[in-house]
Amino acid sequence: MKIQINIKKEMKGHTAGMVSILCLVLFFIISCEKTQDHNYSPPSDHSISKDGFMHKSGLEQPLTNCVSCHGSDLEGGTAGVSCFECHGKKW
Repeated sequence: MKIQINIKKEMKGHTAGMVSILCLVLFFIISCEKTQDHNYSPPSDHSISKDGFMHKSGLEQPLTNCVSCHGSDLEGGTAGVSCFECHGKKW
């Protein structure tokens, strides 16, 4: 019984440190998203965040929904942004 009490007392002093580390890790994860880049400005209809990049609805079917801006080959089109920069040759 004494061992459990001593462990709880020792852990109690480390709780603030663990919470601080967790907050720091979350801060770095959030700040590393592409959406935090000031040069990244997708159109307002791109409201779905996927891996830190904003997408338009219908992103699951890019050959139907993304070709009007990203080109029939999804290599950039009028948007000038290739889908393959992030997705590779997924499609």
